[in-house]
Amino acid sequence: MALVSLIVGHKGTGKTKMMIDLANDRAAKSNGHVVFVNKNHRLMYDLIHEIRVVCMEDYEEITNSDEYIGFLYGIISSDHDIDAIFIDSILKHANVNKEDIPEFLARLKVISEQHGIDFVVSLSADLDELSDEITHFHVLQPEGC
Repeated sequence: MALVSLIVGHKGTGKTKMMIDLANDRAAKSNGHVVFVNKNHRLMYDLIHEIRVVCMEDYEEITNSDEYIGFLYGIISSDHDIDAIFIDSILKHANVNKEDIPEFLARLKVISEQHGIDFVVSLSADLDELSDEITHFHVLQPEGC
């Protein structure tokens, strides 16, 4: 069963390191493809070469969560072997804000179920800052949070 997981914590708590470790581990063990969506090219060399890195700075015209979802559909339609998509620091992409998160995650859940893809999304926030609507998602917190 496909899953949408969240990594939640404030800046500097180890979310990105956790994402990198999870993505590298998933790519090493998976028979499918792994995609890592990041704001910029900074993490490219921390990820193993089997991971497709997508840098949102290259797609500045994506300016809202609807366009972002369409972009993810484009990635999925170009590769039917995707097993997992990691989205680092979603609040830094495409003007997505905390109020958009519940609907965004609900839409990811639909995509996940339709296509059998796991999503792991990191957010710079405290759990209590987020809507109760996210409580049914699998939440991971870096050590020390």
